[in-house]
Amino acid sequence: MASFAQWVEGARPRTLPNAVAPVIAGTGAAAWLDGAVWWKALLALIVAVAMIIGVNFANDYSDGIRGTDDVRAGPLRLVGSRLASPRAVLAAAVVSFGVAAVAGLALALVSAPWLIAVGALCIAGAWLYTGGSKPYGYLGLGEAAVFVFFGLVAVLGTQYTQALRVDWVGLALAVAMGSLSSAVLVANNLRDIPTDAESGKITLAVRLGDARTRLLYQLLLAVAFVVTPALFFATPWCATGLVAVPLAVRAARPVRRGLTGRALIPVLRDTGLTMLVWAVVMAAALAYF
Repeated sequence: MASFAQWVEGARPRTLPNAVAPVIAGTGAAAWLDGAVWWKALLALIVAVAMIIGVNFANDYSDGIRGTDDVRAGPLRLVGSRLASPRAVLAAAVVSFGVAAVAGLALALVSAPWLIAVGALCIAGAWLYTGGSKPYGYLGLGEAAVFVFFGLVAVLGTQYTQALRVDWVGLALAVAMGSLSSAVLVANNLRDIPTDAESGKITLAVRLGDARTRLLYQLLLAVAFVVTPALFFATPWCATGLVAVPLAVRAARPVRRGLTGRALIPVLRDTGLTMLVWAVVMAAALAYF
């Protein structure tokens, strides 16, 4: 039986910035339009956090029953390590998606009912990433999905539910968040190239190979700092987003040095921290200046 600490580790808390940062950025974009609503932001945060925990448990379940995680260099997986039954991990995923659905339904009903369809699409995308007969995560499409769901949908959805419209500032933030979120997945899949290739999980990293995956990671990481100067047109205070550059440099260091296996695990943490700091600083600049 898995301990409570192991269940927490199985939820992969290092990925939480992927959920939190887009909501912060989207709220900053709503504030820029003088439309920020704190309780709607809280509902959006519940949706995002529950979704990413659900995705992580669903991936644990689906990869575990396929045998993909039997040999693994990354963080703990509950099913693959035989610490929890597939049924228990599946139940955790369903409960997480249920929480996201309830919070999302409430948010949609007080904002725009058509967002219910968007929420249903997000849950379907979360499950089909590694679930179903033809998971798109095994076809090299995971990064594209992360860009859409944890970038465009999360940021613009957060902005829209509060301000009831979106603008170019929200889109710029969404592109940056989507790129940084995708960079986290690229780093994760870079680490797992040998085991994924052996198990038949053909991720984008497996398709590109080691060298080009490392280049892709660095390009995605750089997007946020290419977008930052464009946001100077909203307010010069967006220049403060450049304070995240040293964090990005630290995140990329193991990738540039050619490190492999468990030595790449800190890249996930540092990329997430880069994303979170950038989102907080940019949101504050847009909200207060």
